[in-house]
Amino acid sequence: MRGYLAASRTATYGFLSALPLLVLYESSILWANEGRVEQVRVGADVWLKQALAAVGVQGLWLLSGVVVLIGLAILIYERRRSIPLRGVYLAGIVAESAFYAVFVALLVSTAVGLLFAIAPDGGGLRGLDLWTQLALSIGAGLYEELVFRVLLVGGLFWVLERAMKGRTAAYVVAAVVGALLFSAVHYIGAFGDPFQLPSFTFRFLFGLVLNVIFLVRGFGVAAWTHALYDVLVVTGLLG
Repeated sequence: MRGYLAASRTATYGFLSALPLLVLYESSILWANEGRVEQVRVGADVWLKQALAAVGVQGLWLLSGVVVLIGLAILIYERRRSIPLRGVYLAGIVAESAFYAVFVALLVSTAVGLLFAIAPDGGGLRGLDLWTQLALSIGAGLYEELVFRVLLVGGLFWVLERAMKGRTAAYVVAAVVGALLFSAVHYIGAFGDPFQLPSFTFRFLFGLVLNVIFLVRGFGVAAWTHALYDVLVVTGLLG
């Protein structure tokens, strides 16, 4: 167990566990968009593609290629640490994330229910078929965690750590700002939800918890927790 906990939070396992999410998302969203004039994709996926396009890197599959190349570079770099590569560790990440997806969702829903005396409206992707919703759920776990946890929270922490005294204060500020922005973006765009304080609070608290999971257990567990939670919601398995 000690070996699993140490290895599974490394960048190596973050990359390896993200690969199935990448393949599932790209293949399922391609199928879901077949015949559509306007392509439907996860917002964070589109933002990253736009950022790459701004520096002259364009193409439907180039983002996936960039993610894979960066992951391979991390994998090669971390091989010097002799991190054991075990399939059972990858299975453990999925199982651990499934537990967090259910437990954390129920915990945060209970907190919001006590605050507002109503259950938060999950909102989401009404009007889309189930297959598209599943594809977007998987993509959200991968790309939203990459944007909000790795780039945003990680980047803010890196900046604030140099401007503030103490790593703890810097991470708390970065985590709160990241969670606020994570919640706010769900009300923007064509598929954005009408703003409701209970659902905003739920997503803010859920974002905070994902920040903690990312910090303590690494990117892989955070991404799978997010993806599995969304899948459980759109299929109705979580209520």
